[in-house]
Amino acid sequence: MPLPFRSCFIPGLAGLTLAACTTAETEVPVEVRIANATPAVTVTARGETTPVGTPNADAADDPAIWRNAANPAASLIVGTDKKAGLYVYGLDGKTRDFLDAGRVNNVDLRDGVAINGQNGILVVASDRNDVANAKLALFRLDSATAKLTALGKVDAGAGEAYGVCMYKAQEATYAFIVLKDGTIHQVALDASGATPTGRIVRSMKLGTQSEGCAVDDRTGILYVAEEDVGLWRFDARATGSTAPTKIAAADSKNLVMDAEGVAIAPIGEKDGYVLVSSQGDNAYVVYNMRDDSYVGRFRVVNGAIGGSEETDGIELMLGDFGPAYPGGLFIAQDGHNAAAAQNFKLVAWDDIIKALGLPR
Repeated sequence: MPLPFRSCFIPGLAGLTLAACTTAETEVPVEVRIANATPAVTVTARGETTPVGTPNADAADDPAIWRNAANPAASLIVGTDKKAGLYVYGLDGKTRDFLDAGRVNNVDLRDGVAINGQNGILVVASDRNDVANAKLALFRLDSATAKLTALGKVDAGAGEAYGVCMYKAQEATYAFIVLKDGTIHQVALDASGATPTGRIVRSMKLGTQSEGCAVDDRTGILYVAEEDVGLWRFDARATGSTAPTKIAAADSKNLVMDAEGVAIAPIGEKDGYVLVSSQGDNAYVVYNMRDDSYVGRFRVVNGAIGGSEETDGIELMLGDFGPAYPGGLFIAQDGHNAAAAQNFKLVAWDDIIKALGLPR
C-alpha cells in the first residue's frame, strides 16, 4: 500500500517529521524521519527500467528476475504494471516485451518447470481483475526472445488477489497467493498440459492486510509481510504446520509500516538474509535467516540515477549478472520516479553488502 503520492502529511505515524516532500514533478527524494527509527546506510542504483505505461498513478508494483547462467548480462526482469499487465526488461532497463494482462499485482517465476511438454520458465502473477475471486495468471517466458505467452488462469479462492510467490519443491511447483485480508492459499500448479490447472492444498491466515512474500526453496520456508504488523515465516511444505512465527514487528524502529515487498538472499545450504521494504520511511531492512536477528537498514538514494521511495515490491538474486552486477541484483519498485511514471531501480548487491559491512 503506497503512502500518499503528493502529500506531506502521513497519518498514523507518531513522531514523524518531513525534511522534504517529493511530488511527481521533482527528483528530490522524500526524506521521512521517524523519531525512533534506526539509522540507515545509503546506496545508489546502477540502472533503472523504462517507466511503466500507466502515468500519474500508483502502477508499477513487483519485479521478478530470471538469470541467464550462460550469459548473465542477458538476464531478464519481469515487472508488473498493476493497472495494465506485465513488462519484460533487459538489464539495460529497456522494455523487451509487454503483455496486456489487466490488473496483475505481484509476480514471481521459476525456471525448469514442465510447460506444455517441455521444461521452461513459468511466470505466475496474482490476478485481481475480479476482486471477489482471486486467480493466478500463468505465462511462459521465452528466454531467447524475451516474450511472454499467456497459458491461462487457475482459481485461487474467494477474495482479492494481492501477493504471490513461487515454491519449487521436489514433488510439485507451488504458488502461494496472499489475499488482501491476510489469507494465504498454497496452490499446486500443473502447466504440463494444454491447459494449466491448480489445486489449493492448504491455507494459512494472518490477521490483517498482507502482500509481499518469498519462499526459500532450499529450506522450505515461506516469508510473508503483514503490512501494519511485521514479518512472519511459515513452513512452506504442503504437509507442514500452518502456524506462523513472527520474525520482526513493524515497530517504527527497524521496520516502519507499511511492511511491503519481501526478498531473500540464500547463502550456502541454510544461511542468508531476508529483506523487507520498510515503506513508511523509504528504507529496506535486512534480517539474518539463521536466527531472525536484525542485520541493518539501507536506502536507495539519488545518484547518477534517481533513488527509490514508497517501494512496494522488491526482488533479489545472487550470482553473476555481468560487469555492472557481478555479485547479485537487487530490484526495487520506485513509487515516485520524478515526473515520469513509476519504474524499477536496479542496485548491485555488492554495493549493499559493502554499505552494511557484511561479508562477501
